[in-house]
Amino acid sequence: MPKILVVEDNEDTRELLMQRLERHGFSVVWADDGVAGVKAAQSERPDLILMDINMPQLDGWEATRQIHATVGIEQTPVIALSAHAHSGDRRLALEAGCIDYHTKPIDFTKLLEQIEQALRAEPRPQVSPT
Repeated sequence: MPKILVVEDNEDTRELLMQRLERHGFSVVWADDGVAGVKAAQSERPDLILMDINMPQLDGWEATRQIHATVGIEQTPVIALSAHAHSGDRRLALEAGCIDYHTKPIDFTKLLEQIEQALRAEPRPQVSPT
């Protein structure tokens, strides 16, 4: 059973996602901000992370960068979740290390397809800093 970390500061959205993911057979853990999300990723070692972009304390872009800079979880796929559909947000999410981008309101069928595709994908190649 794959484990998904949901990093989302909106309690209603987080609860809805968790319930729907659990019904589809996923083990789900959560964090309510970016700082807690990085810590949860380090301790829980999820198979995939759903990362809200706009959060207090530490935004999803920086949380993703910190996760991918951590040995042992640097390959963990992250799908960005955002209420903003600005064209630049998708690019920024991918630059931060997210493998995909999903706008809110959440289309759960589409999100489930993105999750399943990410879990089937080969690990991301490591990029050496120059």
